[in-house]
Amino acid sequence: MLHRIAILTRRTCTGLLAAALLLPFAAFAQNQVFLQAQGTRWARSDGAAIELRGTNLGTWLLPEFWMLGYPDDAPVNDQCKLEAVLDKRFGYAQRQRLLTVFRENWMRERDWDLIGSFGLNLVRLPFLWSVIEDERRPGHLRPDAWRYLDAAIAQAKARGMYVVLDLHGTVGAQGKEHHSGCANRNLLWSRPDYQARTAWLWQQIAKRYKNEPVVAAYGLLNEPWGSSDAQLVEVVRGLYADIRKIDTRHIILLPDHPKGIGAYGNPADLGMHNVVFETHPYPGHFGWAQPGLEVHRNWLGCLPDGGGLCDWKKRMAAIQTPLFMGEFQPWADMDSPLGGQITRASFDAYAAQGWASAVWSYKMVRAQNKAASSVWGLVMNADDAPVPQLDFRKASLQEIESLFKLYGSMRYRVRTEVRDALQSSTAAPL
Repeated sequence: MLHRIAILTRRTCTGLLAAALLLPFAAFAQNQVFLQAQGTRWARSDGAAIELRGTNLGTWLLPEFWMLGYPDDAPVNDQCKLEAVLDKRFGYAQRQRLLTVFRENWMRERDWDLIGSFGLNLVRLPFLWSVIEDERRPGHLRPDAWRYLDAAIAQAKARGMYVVLDLHGTVGAQGKEHHSGCANRNLLWSRPDYQARTAWLWQQIAKRYKNEPVVAAYGLLNEPWGSSDAQLVEVVRGLYADIRKIDTRHIILLPDHPKGIGAYGNPADLGMHNVVFETHPYPGHFGWAQPGLEVHRNWLGCLPDGGGLCDWKKRMAAIQTPLFMGEFQPWADMDSPLGGQITRASFDAYAAQGWASAVWSYKMVRAQNKAASSVWGLVMNADDAPVPQLDFRKASLQEIESLFKLYGSMRYRVRTEVRDALQSSTAAPL
């Protein structure tokens, strides 16, 4: 996720703002079987309906420095800059060791338990290409290629959760945004070798997980905004075909484009089956009005004139394809009770359509001058647990390692107003 340019698509829904008398989220747990696209809804492979409500594990396998409390203009503000600084100062081996320390501490056992405490049953796992491919030996797996994806799947399986595997940053980067790993690069679209390596990567993933039902779907490309919509469809069709040579069972996610999904037409006409479109609506952010009740009420309530969510509903009905709200942010910059209510109303509205959804994001580090209400994490460091900000160009090896370890032990402030709203047996109307 993302300080991102919004896909300002005020598209899609049914008037669903009436109070919903629904079971608390903890009641949604079911035995994990393969999932499938069934008309406009996500479903279990046995045809039964399923509600998938989740969170993103942003920053774990691709650091986004705004989520670590750093300003956008920090000298080190993306993965590539961090790697370059650590390589220059300490060498490749130490860089690899430090990144392992970071990853081993960002997500711990307590974090998986906390996700479960919100009653969520889905995690979207953003990862960088070089978590799997050996950057020094293109076309070869790292010795520890499956360490983190395997770990996430095991933790999710133990808790009755599903995992969406989200390629958040490709080799060469699929856009200019920092959340692709390397800001201002955007080389995927002009480099056939990078496209081939991305196809190879997805084939390795498909070989590894083709028989794993805990994997809900393959997210081919996160926010691929560096291409035209026509080129995006061309590349996605190729990735789809490469995966289907190995894995015919898993759902494949088709990414939205700033121009929308029109260039795809009907996926069935392209020979694509068991697919779901993915989009990231951010009402109240990135130029889409201001955070607050009104923008969310309009979006979820199809206002004005049947717009908002209803536009997406009509679009999906026309092509008989489900939707994945892969990122959304419903509580930031609002008072606590309202943020919880809007989060619950958003999950309920998407679930009513049979669509999976995942908030951005599970965990963030709050800078000392940042109000807790503006933090995008379900958990953050506690009010009395400040986390230092380092200048990675100058900090010692020990200081960097200590910081990365602190991410695993820092005391949390949990967004209880959201948890309470999600676990309530009734949903408050907006």
